[in-house]
Amino acid sequence: MKRTLLFLSSILLTVAGCGINKQVERAKAFEKCKYEITSADSVSIAGVNVLQLIKSGSMDITRAPRLALAFLRKDIPFEGKINLQIRNPSEALAAINQFEYKILIKDHELSSGIIDQPIEVKPKGGVTNVPVRLSSNIYPLLSDSKAQKDLTDFFSVITDEKSNQKSILTIKIKPTIGVGNKLIKYPGYITIDKEITKKILL
Repeated sequence: MKRTLLFLSSILLTVAGCGINKQVERAKAFEKCKYEITSADSVSIAGVNVLQLIKSGSMDITRAPRLALAFLRKDIPFEGKINLQIRNPSEALAAINQFEYKILIKDHELSSGIIDQPIEVKPKGGVTNVPVRLSSNIYPLLSDSKAQKDLTDFFSVITDEKSNQKSILTIKIKPTIGVGNKLIKYPGYITIDKEITKKILL
């Protein structure tokens, strides 16, 4: 509620007009939406599927010579795509002009970017699917022993079907709406924590 009031205040200080309330209501509805990760496509490290890299709870570089070479070059590409489903349970249309995003595992940022297109989700159960691209150099993460262990643990839990633990992926979204000729960014991020399973990655 506090974030919404701050958001409204920033808009009112910038522009005035009868269309403001409609834009704010649509942004508020976007915050109230339900988010699900329906699938992930071709998630890889240095061109190798992440599930193939994890063995016995550790990252086995010998199984991927390309990863060893990427380490030497200090350029380890992390690539893939997450398919994000947005469901709107409210009575109002949820709509934004674009949004910035961050993808994190145990507070380690894997990737970030921007979805530079309008997104609308119809009210009363409307659903929209948004592909979120993963693309970054994760050498700084894998060269840090703690971060590497956290990432390995994340994917190890996914591959271990007997494990009682959960692999939680965090997506942070900062929506932007258009008011007149200006783009207003949402204050702070909408945080989405979702469990990732082997089924999602396969």
